Amino acid sequence: MKIAIGSDHRGFAHKTQITEMLRGRGLAVTDFGCDGPESADYPDAALATAEMVARGDAAAGILICGSGIGMSIAANKVKGIRASLCFTEAQARTTRRHNDSNVLCLSGDGVTPDEAVALAAVWLDSSFEAGRHARRVDKITAYEETHLKGPE
Repeated sequence: MKIAIGSDHRGFAHKTQITEMLRGRGLAVTDFGCDGPESADYPDAALATAEMVARGDAAAGILICGSGIGMSIAANKVKGIRASLCFTEAQARTTRRHNDSNVLCLSGDGVTPDEAVALAAVWLDSSFEAGRHARRVDKITAYEETHLKGPE
């Protein structure tokens, strides 16, 4: 399984540790930056990661910026993406089970690198329950089909 990942400078340390965890699980990782603690613009990594997931070239994506909000906003502009900002393991688990989240967004300022690794692990280990939740996700998908353009 391939995971796309990206961060800005405020999420760089978190991205580094999450990437180590992913590779330790035998997962392939495509890293869309940034490459160090120097200032970086979050939309660059968010859009590249989200487009890879939306095309089906990655099974899921993980994004980290200072607040996590900017990454979430940018990723959710891509058709087919359900990016969720999470701060707790319960949120990470629930967004996969109920929302079929395919991109996890994290706050570099709100969680430690170790907490980010734990959140990513819980999120990856959870799966969509479908059932009554599928109807709700289907409504989002139907809206996207008529209102959003997909990745090229």
